[in-house]
Amino acid sequence: MDFLYELAELSINGALVGLMYALVALGIVLVFKASSVANLAQGALVMVGAYLTWASMELLGAPIWAAIPLGIIAMFFIGRGIERMALRRMIGQPVIMVIMLTLGLEIMLRGLAPAVFGPVKKRLDLGIDTAPIIIGSIFIDKAYLITGVVALALVALAALFFGTRQGIMLRAVSDDQTASWSVGIPVERAIGISWGLAALRGAARQRPITRGSRSKSGADPQP
Repeated sequence: MDFLYELAELSINGALVGLMYALVALGIVLVFKASSVANLAQGALVMVGAYLTWASMELLGAPIWAAIPLGIIAMFFIGRGIERMALRRMIGQPVIMVIMLTLGLEIMLRGLAPAVFGPVKKRLDLGIDTAPIIIGSIFIDKAYLITGVVALALVALAALFFGTRQGIMLRAVSDDQTASWSVGIPVERAIGISWGLAALRGAARQRPITRGSRSKSGADPQP
């Protein structure tokens, strides 16, 4: 019986952690479906989103409920800027060159963010206490539960978004770029939006630091 409780506990907490990583995967899929390019910079975008959220809290004095939206909005425009300034110039080039460009962006961002904000680990405290939720003999991490619910909400919003005019445009571009061009759909704009949304979801996925826990880097480098 203890084995079953332990298995259930690990399964629930593991699924909740997986929901956070699903946001990163969703960002990768958005870019790949829109432009047929594997975005190797997604992990670095997650890191930059965490740094910007930390900077909003520590440097600007914003509360956590304002810092996270600020980080998300900033990352949307950073994603669009990357597509406009770097990726759009690669139109017509071999796919491998575009993939190598995203790898270069990954390396650059991993070096640039610590250079700007400092190499010392930053504490990103979401104000969630360490007391777990206890259901019978099963302990559920409260931080994982909250962030898992947020991740589910964002996935639901993404599903609703794809039913809007902009979402239908992205779906059309992901199906056939040439046909989309022929009917007047702005393919470049759609790809730019997909990069913005990918960066946004990277900012939304941030590993929680609970009160009383050991400090971790707000710039979690793992996607």
